[in-house]
Amino acid sequence: MILFPAIDLKNGQCVRLEQGDMARATVFNLDPAAQAQSFAEQGFEYLHVVDLDGAFAGKPVNAGAVEAMLKTIKIPVQLGGGIRHLATVEAWLDKGITRVIIGTAAVRNPELVKSAAKKFPGRVAVGLDARDGKVAVEGWAETSQVTVLEIAKRFEDAGVAAIIFTDIARDGLLKGLNLEATIALADAISIPVIASGGLASIEDVKAMLTPRAKKLAGAIAGRALYDGRLDPTVALTLIRDTRRS
Repeated sequence: MILFPAIDLKNGQCVRLEQGDMARATVFNLDPAAQAQSFAEQGFEYLHVVDLDGAFAGKPVNAGAVEAMLKTIKIPVQLGGGIRHLATVEAWLDKGITRVIIGTAAVRNPELVKSAAKKFPGRVAVGLDARDGKVAVEGWAETSQVTVLEIAKRFEDAGVAAIIFTDIARDGLLKGLNLEATIALADAISIPVIASGGLASIEDVKAMLTPRAKKLAGAIAGRALYDGRLDPTVALTLIRDTRRS
């Protein structure tokens, strides 16, 4: 189980949104590279980054901030937001991103995911963000008529590294992870699933480490880390101790 600290980029700054609403953004750090460095120093082993402006624009917007992070830290980075073309996938991987996350294009253009995953094995993840079980696209501005499971099953044999499943209703609100839906998804597919949206406290981390959640590959923590509700040292120690046992 990997705990991914999240950096969401808007206008070159590190922010957190509530339920994906760009109008409800809280700025937590003006310097994303410094924030990334802080997470690395705290002992996190993998960073989760989203270019929020890119998700709306359909192309990378905060590339400068991402590149500054890559120069600053040594830990791997997974990046989503505005990745809609194979050339964009290739460009980010060449710049040092470990894993790209394809969201909107996974719904609109599943062939992109399949060809990217085939060309770059283990380096392509799919981001599925759900509102009432249906997948939202275009930076969550639109809700499709397709369920998360329907989309996930499309990529069952494509070589996708992970599915990142976000419950939009909980995102940024510290209501706790939607583990029921996340575990149900993980049980229905063979692709590793990462939980996202609402992680609020050490109780969520403990729940991720129980036997029923054993198929989950990790969880993403955002606001809880920024406002001090989740102590990184306690969380990471708990995860390491569980791995050893």
